[in-house]
Amino acid sequence: MPGTRIAAMGHHQPSRVLSNADLEQLVATSDDWIRQRTGIATRRIAREDESVTDMAAAAAAKALVTSGLAPAEIGLVTVATCSAVDRCPSIAAQVAARLEIPSAVCFDLNNGCAGFTTALACADHSLKAGAARHALVIGAEKMSDVTDWSDRSTCVLLGDGAGAALISSTEADHEGIGLVVWGSDPTRGNAVRLQDAWQPKFTQEGQAVFRWATSELPAIAEDACRHAGIATTDLAAVVTHQANLRIIEALTRRLALRDDVVIARDVVDSGNTSAASVPLALSKLVERGEVPAGAPVLLFSFGGGLSWAGQVVTCP
Repeated sequence: MPGTRIAAMGHHQPSRVLSNADLEQLVATSDDWIRQRTGIATRRIAREDESVTDMAAAAAAKALVTSGLAPAEIGLVTVATCSAVDRCPSIAAQVAARLEIPSAVCFDLNNGCAGFTTALACADHSLKAGAARHALVIGAEKMSDVTDWSDRSTCVLLGDGAGAALISSTEADHEGIGLVVWGSDPTRGNAVRLQDAWQPKFTQEGQAVFRWATSELPAIAEDACRHAGIATTDLAAVVTHQANLRIIEALTRRLALRDDVVIARDVVDSGNTSAASVPLALSKLVERGEVPAGAPVLLFSFGGGLSWAGQVVTCP
C-alpha cells in the first residue's frame, strides 16, 4: 500500500476586510467585547457575486501550480463546505471544470467545521487504495451568506475564504498523512447548526460548544498523535479549527506542547471560516515558512454534528 503526503497548499480570501469597528455600526457590540470573547479583530467578506466555487477554484489553482502537476494528473477533487448554494453539479465538479481537470472523481462533503480534515482522510484513503495518485482537497465557505447580521453573538465570528491541499501518493515507507481519528456525538448535533431549510442562518449554543471543545477534545487530539506514532511533544505545529481564540488556546494548553510549537491563530485576522479554516491557516504557515518542510503538524477540526476529525501530517 502506498504512502501519502501533502505536496502543496494554496489559499484565497476575499479582498473586503470587515473590522470590529465596522460591526459596531451594525449591532450593539464593541471592539473590546469581540476581542475579549473571541480574539477576532477582522474577517474577510466575499462580494455578493463571489461564490464558494470562485474561492475554492482560486485556492485549488494555487496549490496545483505550486505542485508542478498537470491538471490531467489529478484523479480526485473534493470540496468540504456547508455554505454552498449549488447542489448539482457539485462545487468540486465546477472547480475541476475551471481548472481543466478532465476526468477526476468529484464530490462535495458536508461535515460542518470538521469538513476539511474529514475530506482529507477520505482522499488519503482513496490514494492508499490506489483509486488515484493525486487529489485536490479543498475547504471553502461563504459564511457571510448564512450569517444573521442582527445576532451579535454569532455575526462577529464568521468570515469567508478557502484553502486547498494537493495530496500525492508516495513510496510505501513514506507516510506523510497519519491515520485519522474521527467521530461525532449526534446526540448534541443541534449545538452548532444552520437553521431554516430555505434561508439558513448560523446559530450555536456557544457555552456548550466551548465546554465540549476544551474538556473532551484534547484527549481526542492526543489520540491522533498516538495513531501517527508520535507524542504531542514531537509536534512542530498545531492547526486546529479556527473557531475562537479562547477555544484554541484552552485546547492547546491541554496538549503538553513544547514552548516553541507554532500554534495557528489565523482566527484573529480571518474569523471562523468553518471548513476552510484549517487549510487556510496551514497554507499561510507554509507560505510564510513558519514550519519547516517535513515537520509534523497536527490538523484537528471540530464543530457541527458535533463532529471531529484530526490527523498528523508532514509539512509540505
